[in-house]
Amino acid sequence: MKDLRDLLVFTDLDGTLLDHETYSWAEAAPALDVLRKGGAGLILASSKTAAEMAPLRAELGFSDWPAIVENGSGLLTSEADDKPYRRLRDAIGGLPQGFRGFGDMDAGEVSDRTGLSPEAAVRAKARQFSEPGLWTGAPDALAEFLKAAESAGLTAQQGGRFLTLSFGGNKADRVKELIQRYNRSHSIALGDAPNDAAMLEVADIGVIVSNPGANTMPHLPGEDTGRIRRTKRPGPAGWSDAVLEIVEELEDKKDKRAHG
Repeated sequence: MKDLRDLLVFTDLDGTLLDHETYSWAEAAPALDVLRKGGAGLILASSKTAAEMAPLRAELGFSDWPAIVENGSGLLTSEADDKPYRRLRDAIGGLPQGFRGFGDMDAGEVSDRTGLSPEAAVRAKARQFSEPGLWTGAPDALAEFLKAAESAGLTAQQGGRFLTLSFGGNKADRVKELIQRYNRSHSIALGDAPNDAAMLEVADIGVIVSNPGANTMPHLPGEDTGRIRRTKRPGPAGWSDAVLEIVEELEDKKDKRAHG
């Protein structure tokens, strides 16, 4: 069994660890098993809410680790507080019309738009820090909306499915915070969409997971040096390929140092 107690893995969910269409992580099971048995830390980082991520984190077997929720606007904690969300909704109400957020949808519509079950859609609406939604206004009015959002102190992030508004903070901010907190020797970050780019740049090794169903990740500077790589297979299959490959590389370096 590999000793991976010096490794932290940060991962996006939809289209990365979870299949873009089915939300299954089954194809990532081989790598998850290696991480779990080796003592690596796995930190989920997603636009999902704490209510959505807590059961998934338990299902994966990493409940002892924190999770980055709502695109980095907060961390999964034991206490729920919707005051920041209500303040955010008030701020969005003062912007130009055209943004339809989860707060404007009932659970049925969230289910239809995401493919989540009705029960999972209820958890997706239990927000604390951010508001995902769709731009339904004229395409040429989006720039004006984003400018108004910025003037109101809001941050906008475009993910694979939704435009998400918050009062700031992103996945990269939380990754930096947790790398410093746990002080492990190596870190990996995996994601599929443009809003994951900064997170991939922060980790020691970044992995762009192929997702034909999402916006294409732009070329990142770290790709020129090999610090950031792309998977051939999409979703959890590609995720597993990349994690297992990197674990082997780290083990080889460790062996060479031991016998240096």
